[in-house]
Amino acid sequence: MKIRSLAVGALTACLAATVVSPVLADSPKHNGETILIGHRGAAGVAPENTISAIETGSRSGAGFVEIDIQLSADGVPFIFHDDTPARTSNVAEVFPGRENDPITSFTWDELQRLDVGSYFSEQFVGEKIPHFDDVADALTGETGVFIEIKSPAKSPGVEQVVADYLKTDPQWSALEAGGKIEVLSFDAASNKRFAALAPEVPLQQLLGSVPSATELEEIASYADSFGTSYRTLDAAGAERVKNAGLGLGVYTVNSVQAAQASLELGVERLTGDFPAQIHRHLKGQKVFPSNNGVVIEDSVNDVPGNDVQAETGEHVVLTNNSKRTIDVSGYLLRDAGNNVLSIGEGYALQPGQELRVYTGPGTNSAQAYYNGGTASVLNNGGDSVALWTAKDKLADTFAN
Repeated sequence: MKIRSLAVGALTACLAATVVSPVLADSPKHNGETILIGHRGAAGVAPENTISAIETGSRSGAGFVEIDIQLSADGVPFIFHDDTPARTSNVAEVFPGRENDPITSFTWDELQRLDVGSYFSEQFVGEKIPHFDDVADALTGETGVFIEIKSPAKSPGVEQVVADYLKTDPQWSALEAGGKIEVLSFDAASNKRFAALAPEVPLQQLLGSVPSATELEEIASYADSFGTSYRTLDAAGAERVKNAGLGLGVYTVNSVQAAQASLELGVERLTGDFPAQIHRHLKGQKVFPSNNGVVIEDSVNDVPGNDVQAETGEHVVLTNNSKRTIDVSGYLLRDAGNNVLSIGEGYALQPGQELRVYTGPGTNSAQAYYNGGTASVLNNGGDSVALWTAKDKLADTFAN
């Protein structure tokens, strides 16, 4: 276990045994409170990993925002999640034929020609890929940063770049000295390289599920905490992580129900796309001030047969829980991958009425609206969906 992660009792024992210990860093710790992290800034309400998302996440009440760092073809550190630019940029217009090229194959000048806001909504047209330098300037208050090293094999030397910034850049070194930085990665080899370069910086190992006690013991030799999907975490896994002396975090927590279930398992770090909503839940406040009574009742992601078969394919179920009729014409449903389903004109839900919103084709009725899509958009292994009103107000979220 890394010395800075030791519990007070263990540290006392080490000192009693005359072991000379380094000063413990002011790393993010539980201290009886939940550590809330805005995922990719606040990816549920702004285009992920943009300055707008980082600013929104910083104002959300979250203690930290999480970002993904990669290196351009000419070695510039930039903030972007995917391995290719296809999903979240206008690369097809700017660089036709390069949609599926590695994002790290683009130079910094080329990256700056991409629009990474328009895919989300017209409000963010012209948003650019941020330089790593830009992130600290976008923070407000006491917000810290979880820096995820993304696809390190495609960005050789990225660990050294991050370590150098945290050591020599005034803004980043101030954040690190104040306990406002945690570095994380799914890549164990990358984490080990970073631990060797900057042993004083809190480090988190990410994996899709909790491994064995033996594997966690190995992780604890170089990392301080462990993060996994809340969907795969159970009580036994949480206990193994705690027994290894590691802090415990989960991603991507996009509903209050998922947040509460995670907390009941002893999770300390909650990372989600909607940090303001989770913050309100933790404070006992109304989670969705713009909600008018229409909620997401269910998301039917995996149906028998083809997910976009006519009439009975994948769909989201809305319910009017209010005592008045509500017009949901023009409402949008957006999932975690920023796939959008819309509701057409003329849909007014009576009190207690349900509306099924389908991805694929079918016959519209008072109970069903079909988007006519030809490909599935809802993740069969679990997805989160957000409901937006016609006035672009977030009304509800749902996760399964």
